[in-house]
Amino acid sequence: MTETSTLPDGRRHAFTAQVPVRWSDMDAFGHVNHARMVTLMEEARIQWLLSAGDDYAPHIKSAMIVHVDIRYRAQLHHDDSPLRIGMWIKGFRSVDFTIGYEIAGAAAPAGARPACVATTQMAVVDIEKHSLRRLTAAEKDRLREWTRS
Repeated sequence: MTETSTLPDGRRHAFTAQVPVRWSDMDAFGHVNHARMVTLMEEARIQWLLSAGDDYAPHIKSAMIVHVDIRYRAQLHHDDSPLRIGMWIKGFRSVDFTIGYEIAGAAAPAGARPACVATTQMAVVDIEKHSLRRLTAAEKDRLREWTRS
């Protein structure tokens, strides 16, 4: 499941977040706890969303997580802080999109196999109607920009 493709502009990830590991993220065995990894991925996703800024008109204002998949290839520890979490859009359909993640420790060499790979499937929500809604053409265009070729 190693991803080696790049985005159209040559980057491997649409966005890379630096997320610190807190002592509370550790479990009794000294590595990042699985449930806390989901939170660290959320923090990275929020950094990405905020990086789009107010000038990005067709951004998705509300989405909910439908599915999370995390595969660990190596342990991550407090010493690996801050984690480098690279993200891109793996794909999208009419009402949802999937974000891919490659997670590595701060000291991992560029291009090294990530310690963790993950995905989150996000469904787009109409806030006023409290229901799923379809992605607009503008949203699909923006998602396409962040998709690996």
